[in-house]
Amino acid sequence: MAKPFSFKVLATDGKARRGVIDMPRGEIRTPAFMPVGTGGTVKAMYMDQVRGVGADIILGNTYHLMLRPGAERVARLGGLHEFARWPHPILTDSGGFQVMSLSKLRKLTEKGVTFRSHIDGAAYEMSPERSIEIQGLLDSDIQMQLDECTALPAEMKEIERAMELSLRWAERCKTAFGDQPGKAMFGIVQGGDNAALRMRSAQALSAMELKGYAVGGLAVGEPQAVMLEMLDITCPELPDNKPRYLMGVGTPDDILKSVARGIDMFDCVMPTRAGRHGLAYTRRGKVNLRNARHADDPRPLDEESDCPAARDYSRAYLHHLVRSQEALGAMLLTWNNLSYYQKLMQDIRAAIEVGTFQARGAEITEGWARGDISLL
Repeated sequence: MAKPFSFKVLATDGKARRGVIDMPRGEIRTPAFMPVGTGGTVKAMYMDQVRGVGADIILGNTYHLMLRPGAERVARLGGLHEFARWPHPILTDSGGFQVMSLSKLRKLTEKGVTFRSHIDGAAYEMSPERSIEIQGLLDSDIQMQLDECTALPAEMKEIERAMELSLRWAERCKTAFGDQPGKAMFGIVQGGDNAALRMRSAQALSAMELKGYAVGGLAVGEPQAVMLEMLDITCPELPDNKPRYLMGVGTPDDILKSVARGIDMFDCVMPTRAGRHGLAYTRRGKVNLRNARHADDPRPLDEESDCPAARDYSRAYLHHLVRSQEALGAMLLTWNNLSYYQKLMQDIRAAIEVGTFQARGAEITEGWARGDISLL
């Protein structure tokens, strides 16, 4: 019998929560940041590096994996964990966001969405049931309902229509998921930037008694203040004993402010994408290694970091790699960025445990504000 999926809040500090998700493939310490492994790989990283920086869970993308190499093929090859050599928990998104944002000639109905691949134009159908089927073929541990994510700004009638459709799809996903010991399906709160719609969505999903809840449809173009306002409204409507996942967020500052409002899980392409484009996240804020100021600088990114990429390589060398478009530059800066994000989560968890989250958050923010080291 598989170990059941469980979530326990171990400590609180204000609304911030320190917890743990326990499931057969391992524990997830929360608040948690999930590196994005869109197509079965965290770009520019080896999986043992991803684990080494402290990640307990990664994210895989249903849309991309269904197109290439195909969910049925992954299943024949032992599932995504075996395929990618990541034996720890994996969360898969439903594919809905990518269908809405990437696919060509999509058509949305009550049944689901038909669309053409952004790769080769081939036609596909995605229903709530098919999304759950694909995620099952991938053998992911946490599966997301299919939803419709509305870009902001949008008219209230459009936001409401998408939110209500997402609720009906959540019911169908719950039925399709059934009872899978040791695994979980999360619902997704929608409602755009409308407080009343967010509350209705959160309350309706809570009544479904799912194993976890995500907040979707944020970080899609709205100001940070709007995102935080929606979290202030949404989190109190979600069960205290279930994990809360803010999808696609975000910057280190977004994470600090969202943890303060009760969010437990995050994912974002930002640290990996930034690393591939010469941008490093550090305790002193963002550092652009493309800048000529680094060309003759023998100092490391951060002499106090535990990550070799930040501690053992000179800024001059990193600058050279980035400007020369060498693959190693993207690899080292991605390693640094994911290490920084995981260290941030570690700091957050430790501070919540001892009741110093607000003070520690202020220290971290002050470090960013002071900025990078001065020129030689």
